[in-house]
Amino acid sequence: MKTLYLMRHGQTLFNLRGKIQGACDSPLTEQGINQAQLVRDYFLDHDIIFDHVYSSTQERAVDTAEIVCDYKSVMRLKGVKEWNFGLFESESEELNPKIKAGETSYGDFFVDYGGESSEEVQNRMNATLVEVMEKEYHHNILCVSHGGSMYRFIQKWLSQEQIKTIKFTNCCILKFEYSEGKFKFKESISQD
Repeated sequence: MKTLYLMRHGQTLFNLRGKIQGACDSPLTEQGINQAQLVRDYFLDHDIIFDHVYSSTQERAVDTAEIVCDYKSVMRLKGVKEWNFGLFESESEELNPKIKAGETSYGDFFVDYGGESSEEVQNRMNATLVEVMEKEYHHNILCVSHGGSMYRFIQKWLSQEQIKTIKFTNCCILKFEYSEGKFKFKESISQD
């Protein structure tokens, strides 16, 4: 059995200002740095040592991973980057569309604006994480990603009832067991 710790990056300037950040980037705030340090302490206190550390290619995720796990080099993966919101990037979060009744995602909304569909995000997240977990000597893995892309990933593996119990705070950690192409959700860990 292999274990994946899938983690969201620390608070950023855009999080603080209520701006949409998918493909665009903004730096970690002081609070975001502190959140990452708390997670580092959590892993140390629980004797959790990683074989490999992965991160989205985006600065906020890389910086978080480097703080959390400074004893390993961080390998960057485009496949776990945040959802691309097209023309909505860096605009106010108030412009996000309302999710329609009975749906659990934005669907194809952002495609018409140069962004990705929810299915594209889910497929690339899942394919990338399966590929990582299938590698040799990959038994205990940390991967730092983003709220939107993590949400789409867990929608593949968890029921909506389970998802509702998870707080997608900055630096939240989702722990999964992995075997034979399947992820089994174990717990969510939040430092807030």
